[in-house]
Amino acid sequence: MNWVTFVVRILWGLWAWLSFTLACVFSLIVALIVPGPHRRQRLVTHASRIIFVLSGVKVSVRGIDNLPLGSCVVVANHASYIDGFLLKGYLPSRFSFVIKGEMRNIPVVHFLLHRSGAKFVERKEAIGSSRDARKLVKAAQDGESLAFFPEGTFVLEPGVGRFRPGAFVAALKGEMPIVPIAISGSRRMLPSGKLLPRPSDLVIDILPAIAPGDASFESSRKLSEASRQQILATLDEPDLLNDDE
Repeated sequence: MNWVTFVVRILWGLWAWLSFTLACVFSLIVALIVPGPHRRQRLVTHASRIIFVLSGVKVSVRGIDNLPLGSCVVVANHASYIDGFLLKGYLPSRFSFVIKGEMRNIPVVHFLLHRSGAKFVERKEAIGSSRDARKLVKAAQDGESLAFFPEGTFVLEPGVGRFRPGAFVAALKGEMPIVPIAISGSRRMLPSGKLLPRPSDLVIDILPAIAPGDASFESSRKLSEASRQQILATLDEPDLLNDDE
């Protein structure tokens, strides 16, 4: 890499962070003053998309017709901090994102996410985890559309890891279709451990829904693995569970 390319990459990364900051400030103002959860969700969706528009990032969304018109649960692979903002910006605003419970400990972030329709799941404390799981099941039974990153976190190593059961239990209890989503390019743009993003095209592949009545709906484990295999078949990344065998 020559010095010109290096400087251009640094400047682009700083501009991307500025775009993110502006979107966050706008979203915080929306969360503070705009009445009505659905209106806030729509405005925050626009703000999330603006991050990528201002940064000049090419985002391709394929298979949008695979999203049911009614309520559903979407599950996506997780490779970068970018993923949440990407799906928030390019999925319909009706989706409530399920966020790890640790975000409750950051007051401003918790306030913004909560007012934007996010739901939180405790991962480390058993009583809190059971309580949050019951809330998710109730939300699914009430017909809310939910979005999960079932791996729970991401690592530097490419690949798809084990899926936690929460999304699939909620789908079963709510009798809602599961829609797997494969995200490509975000790991290259901002991998784990890096602070400055670099330019990369992003692709969101919305895969065929797995509907109630499908054989995969016999158990949360079968539903989880069917979703994971659809995502793996689309991504050019390995199955990390093979390392456990």
